[in-house]
Amino acid sequence: MNSGPTCLRSIRHGRPQARIVKPQVIVQGINLGKEIDQLRFDAKDYRQFRQRLNRNLKALAALLKRPGFGVGPASFGAELELYIIDDKAGPRAINGRIHEAMNDSQLTLELNQFNLEYNFAPIRDLSRPFSTMEARMESALSRINALAHSMQASVLPIGILPTLKTSDLGSEAITDQPRYHVLAKALRDKRGEDFHIHIEGLDTLDLHWSDVSLEGANTSFQFHYRVNPDDFADAYNAAQLMTPLVLALAANSPLFMGKRLWQETRIALFQQSIDTRLDDSLAKQLPARVLFGLGWIRDDIFEMFAEAVYLFEPLMPICSNEDPEATVASGKIPALSELRLHQGSIWSWNRPIYDPADGGHLRIELRALPAGPSVKNMVANAALSSGLICGLQDRIKKLLPGLPFRYAEQNFYRAAKHGLNARLFWPSIRSGTLEERPVVQILQELLPLAEDGLNRLGLCDDEIDQQLAVVRGGLDSRINGATWQLGMLDILRRQGNPQDALAELVKRYARHVNSGLPVHEWSLKD
Repeated sequence: MNSGPTCLRSIRHGRPQARIVKPQVIVQGINLGKEIDQLRFDAKDYRQFRQRLNRNLKALAALLKRPGFGVGPASFGAELELYIIDDKAGPRAINGRIHEAMNDSQLTLELNQFNLEYNFAPIRDLSRPFSTMEARMESALSRINALAHSMQASVLPIGILPTLKTSDLGSEAITDQPRYHVLAKALRDKRGEDFHIHIEGLDTLDLHWSDVSLEGANTSFQFHYRVNPDDFADAYNAAQLMTPLVLALAANSPLFMGKRLWQETRIALFQQSIDTRLDDSLAKQLPARVLFGLGWIRDDIFEMFAEAVYLFEPLMPICSNEDPEATVASGKIPALSELRLHQGSIWSWNRPIYDPADGGHLRIELRALPAGPSVKNMVANAALSSGLICGLQDRIKKLLPGLPFRYAEQNFYRAAKHGLNARLFWPSIRSGTLEERPVVQILQELLPLAEDGLNRLGLCDDEIDQQLAVVRGGLDSRINGATWQLGMLDILRRQGNPQDALAELVKRYARHVNSGLPVHEWSLKD
């Protein structure tokens, strides 16, 4: 990317076809293709599915060579996962009732019965896209809450609900639809024994769990960023490079089961709660299905899909009737259902997406950011991510030799564990050295680059100023959702018993969310 127009062309989001064309299966943001009509699969099903995956790869390789494929107008999109809570600040398992009463195609059920997800239509006006996104998110939350209130409940954007208890989870908490139970069974069968959760922070959590419902404790704000196929490698590498920085600022999940763990506990909990590898198994040498990545991208998106086919066993071998190679040869856009299904069952924190909608296109789905704390924070973090990807994209090849991928991966987990207190590795072009620096310092230094990136994307000046003002407020105050929760919990624990403190924490958090203010303006006194 060498110019503003190229950068502008490289970013676009169209809603995933699976959210528009039915039948469909969506699990925790995963496109699982057609509706499941069988609960068990045999060796023949898996062999056929692998054959289909290889045919899909050949079709994708041919499609990527087609002149003009994937080039189109820019847009941004998002998905927001939510907790449903009762008047005592605990989880309320009524997602089916709300979903049915809401009758909104953009609202979908999540893995656990106390979660929902709202999918926002793509925004194509790039002058004020994040203000538009903010207005849409506030409107959706208001409408869902109005309905939830009639059921003595409300919805809340928060990475992990602090009041969640073991009694709220388990197989009975899983949304009672075949697609969720099939996924849960597939993951459990792959592991063959209980999942082991071990997370060390200020406190330590050590837990063995028999099903995948712990994964549903995590809720996120997923941001979609469309990329011109020719720019995919540089844009994806830029996304990987900047993700730890934004994650540190966005951290909002410091509490789980009453314990103070990582600033963004979702990262560790998600990976461990569905890790099918055993400690004493040869499979432990293979990557986890939840991962930061396997290395810097060398060429294009094809290598990521090929890696997924080579390294990960299919979970649900559901085959379509499409001849993908014939579809490409005829000049049409293939669905590549098996490849999309398989890729959707690999939870990379920045997920590569092929979507056949709108003439076919590619996206990066940024999945590491938590839900909450406020709509303004989520939108500002999306703006910061976009500006940094665009700003870093044309210099990424100079930066990567100074940061081997394993250091970028360490950055990700350091940011998740320590938030704004993290020290990260960062390459210095000026000195030609790899430095270890405070994440706040790195972000403050990169803000002009993010501003330039947003400008090149076409955002108007007051939109850029508005979004980056929220970012600066968080950096200057060293406050994110996690530090606010921990600070408030410390105050409340001195005033009562721990469980009462957690409930009161959630109630105060909810009041501040409804205020519309960014978290660095939230009080610790009321």
